[in-house]
Order: sequence, then C-alpha cells, then structure tokens
Amino acid sequence: MNVKDFDFELPQELIAQDPLEDRSGSKLLILDKDTGKTEHRIFRDIVSYLNPGDCLVINNTKVIPARLYGVKEGTEAHIEILLLKRRENDIWETLVKPGKKAKPGTKIIFGDGLLTGEVIDVVEEGNRLIQFSYEGIFEEILDRLGQMPLPPYITHRLKDKNRYQTVYAKYDGSAAAPTAGLHFTPELLQTIREKGVHIAEVTLHVGLGTFRPVKVENVSEHHMHSEFYMIDEKAADTINAAKRAGGRIICVGTTSCRTLESAAKEDGTIEPTSGWTEIFIYPGYHFKILDALITNFHLPESTLLMLVSALAGREHVLAAYQEAIENKYRFFSFGDAMFITSENTKEGED
Repeated sequence: MNVKDFDFELPQELIAQDPLEDRSGSKLLILDKDTGKTEHRIFRDIVSYLNPGDCLVINNTKVIPARLYGVKEGTEAHIEILLLKRRENDIWETLVKPGKKAKPGTKIIFGDGLLTGEVIDVVEEGNRLIQFSYEGIFEEILDRLGQMPLPPYITHRLKDKNRYQTVYAKYDGSAAAPTAGLHFTPELLQTIREKGVHIAEVTLHVGLGTFRPVKVENVSEHHMHSEFYMIDEKAADTINAAKRAGGRIICVGTTSCRTLESAAKEDGTIEPTSGWTEIFIYPGYHFKILDALITNFHLPESTLLMLVSALAGREHVLAAYQEAIENKYRFFSFGDAMFITSENTKEGED
C-alpha cells in the first residue's frame, strides 16, 4: 500500500486557524462505513446518533504548555524547545530548534533563570535529552513560561490556552490535544449521559509523532513513536459491560481508538492495564473492540487518515473528504468533525 494512496488536494483556506466560539457548533459529517452514505449536521446533533447502552470512550489526557523559548548561555542565541517525553531525574526528551546549537554540554536559560536546562545526550532522529534545574514545582514554572505546542499548520497565536484542552482533561502529559474531544461541552456530555449512554475515560499521552509525516513509500514500513496509555478498572468494567449488553463502543478520537485497540483481547474485552503503545492502524487492520469513531478531518498522507480508512474504507473516506471540501468544512485540530458508524438510524431528535 503506497503512501500516495492517501493523498488529496486540500485548499489552504480550509485549515482551521482558530477554535470556534461554540465548541459544539462545528459541522458534523456522518459517514456510514459500510455504504459510504453521508449526512451533514451540527456537532451537538451527535446525541441523535447515540443509543442508550452505547459507550463513549474519551481520552482525559491534558496538554502541557510544552513549548519553551530560551537563550544559549554565553552567546544569547535563541533556542526553541518542545518537551516530548518525561524521563527520570528532571530529564526530558525534547525537540530542539536549531539543533546545531544544542550539542551535549550546552546550557539553556529560560525566563531569566527561572528554569535552566543542560543538553546531556542526542537520541533518535536528533532529539535531545535535557536535564532541567529549577526551584519550586516544575509544572507551575512550565505554566508560567511555556506555550501550548500547537501543530505546525496553525500559525495564529492561541488567545486562551484552555481552548487547546478538552473540557474533561485531567492528567498532564500530552504534547498535543486529542482534538476530536475539543467539540464537547459539559452540557453536551450531560445530555449524552441523560440519554443512557455510558462514558468511559482512558488516558493516552499524545506524542509529537501525531504530527510526523509518513516518509516511507510503503505504508507498512512506517514506524510509530511510542506513547504512554492507561486504562483503569472503572473504564474497563464500563466498556466490557456495554459490549456484553450489545452497546456500541464509540471512541472519541484516534487516540482513544489506539488505546483500546492496544489493550483489547481478541475476544473484544479489556482489562485494566498501562504501558507504551506503538500501534499503527491502516487498511487491512481488524478492529477488536471499536464499533464507531468520532474524529476530525486529517492531513493528507497522515497515519490518522490511514486509521480512519482502516475503519471505513479508503474510497469511502476520500469521497467523504472531497464532499467535506466542497461544503467548506474546516480541517485539522480546530476544524470540524466526522462520525464514522454503520448505523445512521436516529432514535429521535434529542
């Protein structure tokens, strides 16, 4: 399978630069994964497509303000750092720009000395291991000095940090938001619960690999970066009970999907677990537990587009994307949403 099979022409003006004022007011494209049939709605209409007994699986990771701007000690050269993965003893794996100024032994000053870092090693793909020194609590310093690590295709500055967080974000650790969840409001989630839909919370800390392009021609040769995930006993019990009772398992976002598919057994059950996953889902993959998916519109040739193509079929997905372009849907992190399901019957206009 060639990476070019997942290419499409996207007008630049359809890349959403800012979040909508109303989170749940975005467009929603309903795609029947079996027939390719589509419908056009508003996101809050998602309630009409959920049935009592279904289980909505959300990723409660929290994005940290992981982008830091500092100066190199001695030369005052400007250096930008993106925190990728926490190691032990205040050591982080980071992406540094420009990398040539960050050789081992280099010291970087942030916030007039509030935080300092020393490059201690170079790891895969040129990433740097940096050991940080500070007084106080690291998270509080990061909140003061750091900026949200918006994807490279978003050029506008974010006015409110919370708009790059889901309303249910709990656990610090992501370098990117699980963006399908950005459409939910507390009120919408309450309406969903009142309809009899179960909600299970899992955690997957999204890494920078979510933005990395596929650089190999043969899709199967692509290697995903590892990301930490966690499923607690309450979530596992909720998901298993819904599955046993005949409810659908509906993942909010590709991150929730990859979490469940990493942990699920062949019989479609889940046990409480945590660990690191490098799961790569592309056409030909057999889903063990997921029945339906709420997701945003993704980059051409991206692993995320490959995942949704595995669920709904590449032809159906690319045809739906073309329809979305014609209807001026907004793409990527702050863009509109798609619900991929096999049942377009509604129980009533809720």
